[in-house]
Amino acid sequence: MTASESLALITKTMNESRKDIVQRSGKYLLLWGILLTVFSLLVFSLWTATGQPDWNLLWFVMPIIGIIVSSILKRKEPVSLPDNAISRMIGGIWRSFGVFVVSTAIFTLLFAKFGHTLGAVAVAIGLTPTILLLFGMAETVSGIAVKNKAITVAGFLTGIGGLILYYLTASNCDGAEEILLFTLAGVVLAVTGLIVKHQNK
Repeated sequence: MTASESLALITKTMNESRKDIVQRSGKYLLLWGILLTVFSLLVFSLWTATGQPDWNLLWFVMPIIGIIVSSILKRKEPVSLPDNAISRMIGGIWRSFGVFVVSTAIFTLLFAKFGHTLGAVAVAIGLTPTILLLFGMAETVSGIAVKNKAITVAGFLTGIGGLILYYLTASNCDGAEEILLFTLAGVVLAVTGLIVKHQNK
């Protein structure tokens, strides 16, 4: 096999892998979009009803449910996703996102709880826009990696759009109302999942 033939084979394999990942990602985007929408509305409703921001601790339950349901869905798939550079890259992107978001949330809560200066700084910067921006970046990079415009555009809408909405409405919203930005992000993610599923019928 010549060098050009080898390169053509590698390119073909990578493109097939991207297509396979995108075909399967629709249901997972839909799952996490629904979870994000449901949990954001739940936290918003409980926080508004009680005036207690401690309901934000429910966010830590969401990834546990998501991981369990995702694992069940993966076991039901007739053929497992091939382990290659693309699949490892996508997995790494979202694992990194999870670690960054959970770490940021925990550190902010702990520092704020004990009156540390860093906690005040983190609260001043805003945990909501930080998470929205990280979320949008992870989704955009994933879309670029698998060459899917719907996922890439959704990432920009969530990250940049969410950031713009946050700063446009920050002066008129309390902490509970900020949560509704995650509702919007969840809807965008779920709709993206439906679009991807439709693209690959």
